[in-house]
Amino acid sequence: MKIEEFIQELAKLNIKINNQQINQLDKYYKLLIEWNKVMNLTGITEKEAVYLKHFYDSLTILKVIDLNTVENLCDVGTGAGFPGIVLKILFPNLKITLIDSLNKRINFLNNVISELNLNNIATIHCRIEEYGLQNREKFNVVVARAVAQLNVLLEYCLPITKVNGYFIAMKGTCNEEIENSKNALTKLKSHIETCEIFNLPIENSKRTIIKIQKDAITDKKFPRKYNEIKKRPL
Repeated sequence: MKIEEFIQELAKLNIKINNQQINQLDKYYKLLIEWNKVMNLTGITEKEAVYLKHFYDSLTILKVIDLNTVENLCDVGTGAGFPGIVLKILFPNLKITLIDSLNKRINFLNNVISELNLNNIATIHCRIEEYGLQNREKFNVVVARAVAQLNVLLEYCLPITKVNGYFIAMKGTCNEEIENSKNALTKLKSHIETCEIFNLPIENSKRTIIKIQKDAITDKKFPRKYNEIKKRPL
């Protein structure tokens, strides 16, 4: 995706990007490639592919929610900062928390935040099931992009989501995952409000964004540790 195409596709999402934000994304890309030489951040390194599969793809969350109305957002398993860093660049007033279990990635994210002069964005080195025990009902929106199976993500992410807030899962094709998550949705007192299925421009790969509303306070027995979830599914 060339920069001109990127700008045109963002306009379709009602995003107007300015020169400062274009420069920040360019610097972000350069830092990503530089750090990727010494640690595994992404297998996608060609610039046009990064703009399509990471930058634009991160912003497709706008298909299901208006981030101008959101106070704070948590990106769970953020990895190299997708979608959290991209969302912060395009929505600078949004307060964002990035959570990742690998400290090397946290170091990279802190460098990006510093180099791009981003404010009101925090990084946390922690496993989400541990973080969720002490930070319940904290965020208006929680997002996870290509992290884990949906039924597992629900246990991780809904405890830190405020009542009437949203957990948004960004995935490829996941019809079976949605079917397998019905019991978890009930036990975790939530429901799917929107399921947006579309193709990325240019390459036409399938994407699914699932917007889940939390209806009530989550039982304190959640989240469980990952191995417990695998042994005793909901």
